[in-house]
Amino acid sequence: MTAGSELRTRGGHVPSEPVASIDTFDHTYKEQEGPKPPRQMVWRNVLLMVVLHVGALYGLLLVPSASYMTLLWSAVCFVFSALGVTAGAHRLWSHRTYKASLPLRILLGVANSMAFQNDIFEWARDHRVHHKYSETDADPHNAVRGEGGKLELSDLKADKVVMFQRKYYKQSVVVMCFLVPTLVPWYLWGESMWVAYFGALVRYTLVLNATWLVNSAAHMWGNRPYDTQINPRENKFVTFSAIGEGFHNYHHTFPYDYATSEYGCKLNITTCFIDLMCFLGLASDRKRVSREAVQARVQRTGDGSVRSG
Repeated sequence: MTAGSELRTRGGHVPSEPVASIDTFDHTYKEQEGPKPPRQMVWRNVLLMVVLHVGALYGLLLVPSASYMTLLWSAVCFVFSALGVTAGAHRLWSHRTYKASLPLRILLGVANSMAFQNDIFEWARDHRVHHKYSETDADPHNAVRGEGGKLELSDLKADKVVMFQRKYYKQSVVVMCFLVPTLVPWYLWGESMWVAYFGALVRYTLVLNATWLVNSAAHMWGNRPYDTQINPRENKFVTFSAIGEGFHNYHHTFPYDYATSEYGCKLNITTCFIDLMCFLGLASDRKRVSREAVQARVQRTGDGSVRSG
């Protein structure tokens, strides 16, 4: 069964766009023979991550002194910034699983800057590498070591929101990831700037780790009801942490499905958000895999386990 015959949009129409070309695993890729070069530790990144996590741990000690409004604000920033990755960089720009209007693309671009996980262009490019060369030396979201330069990226280059954010990414990160989350509680309800700043560090660190869980825990622990030939798995903890991205065996089997699972909104805040945007007229053309195609794949390549969700 081809990707086109599996795929339909909400409303029953098969989209004309060749979305599978973005997602299809490249079976022709060959690992280099001979001994692999030793992995090198990037000590600058190690140091930055240590400093960040120490700051976040200190921020957790300040939680009891934060006001309820500050805690609520942190939760809102967590979901908003996470959506910039899940609904934006991932489902919209990496996989083109739905279409978004200009206002929604701008909103998701702002949210993505708050998440501070590389600009949209780089994130989407490397994620396409991840799908196309999954579990090979070309994979770990690294276009220098991998195959990012060989992918078709004209759709990203043609998106003015993506390229604008890429051009002003550093400035947007300073404003959205650090200044806004810190200044809003300080200015509006008198929170201590010290508490507000370290609360922003906690939020940023949690979103970062939630994303990392998708490509670590969800590749190691869980069942594989759709395809036992790939590493990604269904992991409910990751689904909860990453607001819907833990149905990873399904997603790697059907990467062009906007919901990333067969259960729609269940346990999937990102899918709920996209559905809401469609209801408001800000998004359209959600791509979905037919239930018949899912069932056929389960019987053909699944592990026979009860599917999560």
